[in-house]
Amino acid sequence: MSKHDFPKIHFYDQDFVDIYNKTWAWVSSQWIDPATNEQNSDGYFVYPEDGKYIMNQMDSVFSSFFLVYSNRNFEAEKNIDYLYARQEANGAIRWKYDLSNNEPVTEKKNPEGIGLPLFAWAEYNLYHKSANKRRIKEVMPVLQKYMNWIDETFKKPNGLYAVPFQASGMSNAPRDGAVYPVDFNACMALNASYMSALGDILNDKELSFQYRKMYFSIKTRVNSLMWDDKTGFYHDLDKNEERLKEKTIAGFWPMLAEIPNADKADCLVNHINNPKTFGTDHPFPTLSKDSPSYSEKGNAFCGSVYPLFNFMVIKGLEKYNQYELARECAIRHLYYVLEGMIPNDDKPGDLYEAYLPEGEGKPVSKARGVFPKPRYLQTAGLSTIALMIENVIGLSISLPRKTVDWIIPNLEIMGIENLSLKRNLITILSNKSNRGWEIQMESEKLYYFTINIIDQKKKTLPIPSGKCSMLIDKL
Repeated sequence: MSKHDFPKIHFYDQDFVDIYNKTWAWVSSQWIDPATNEQNSDGYFVYPEDGKYIMNQMDSVFSSFFLVYSNRNFEAEKNIDYLYARQEANGAIRWKYDLSNNEPVTEKKNPEGIGLPLFAWAEYNLYHKSANKRRIKEVMPVLQKYMNWIDETFKKPNGLYAVPFQASGMSNAPRDGAVYPVDFNACMALNASYMSALGDILNDKELSFQYRKMYFSIKTRVNSLMWDDKTGFYHDLDKNEERLKEKTIAGFWPMLAEIPNADKADCLVNHINNPKTFGTDHPFPTLSKDSPSYSEKGNAFCGSVYPLFNFMVIKGLEKYNQYELARECAIRHLYYVLEGMIPNDDKPGDLYEAYLPEGEGKPVSKARGVFPKPRYLQTAGLSTIALMIENVIGLSISLPRKTVDWIIPNLEIMGIENLSLKRNLITILSNKSNRGWEIQMESEKLYYFTINIIDQKKKTLPIPSGKCSMLIDKL
């Protein structure tokens, strides 16, 4: 086993394992050197658009959540560092850059090129997968300047942020008239919350307090102005702070930012289970099914299912301990991703940017341009790698804490082999032997392992270096 193999996963459905392996094999082909436009593992992880290589802030942040599992074959922070290096004197970082000239790419509807502010969330995750505290210290000034720029440019007297709803990438969603988008404001709260957590890691009490205060201030406003008791959902606001009617996937961002209380969270979970709103066969459509603009053919953000937004909703469910529902939705989603990869009609399949909400296959879009983009690994990897490891197999890993949590609804034959945890390779596999269910482990260093079989047992044990195994019945 060389350090450069990807971690191997084990799962009873071999198709899930195959699609995981195939994603890693394909990812290598999308690292491009902007100087030559040729494949180069020292380049950037980008997708060609109209013959150009465009660095996209949202994809760069989200792809870091699965690249952290590459056993350091790929630098998960490479694209993010490119964006930091483009920061302007006023703190601005734009949502897209053309790699051929490093110039920002802006659009008429989004002249400032503002993207969803999610850098601190990504940095917090990178820290737990790499334990690199020095990095946090180095990037903190960039993150603070960026947050200040957003405050100075977009914050209104009501304490909310007015930005174009297109900042979230949801170009054709029926959100016209939205002046205060729910997703952007929830992301500002989310980012402030993680800025505070990064301040704690640096033992900077003042920094931590400053952003904690900011978080609570935005949270209060989102809850009081954007929540609708009648619909049980969060909505965009118009210029008069009136709630717009449409329920879009954007209304789930507050869950990820832990904005709803338990009752509001229950209402959002009800929508996930409701076949009339977001409980479609393939979870989760980008627009509620009861909207007049909803299209069962997808029509981009009028109903299509995007891996990026599925990842967001599933991580939001985790924040409210909805592990079983999160896993069930991840598995259902992966079956549709598989269908797109191996269609029944003998046509070649692929990993796409988006999928149909009802039925198998690709959505359509009335807009011009290629849709859905094929082999869109920048976000498809969230499903086939990150959700596979974290929600289907159920592993949650923190290097600085030296902990591995395994949260599963029931025991199945599954696990991971040779996952690199900063110069420590670990293997965790569950198997059924004649003595009952057994978990086999192998590690080079000591770590703490928590097994949580939902509603049955939860136990934390120190796992020594070397090989060991434990019988579940003996716990």
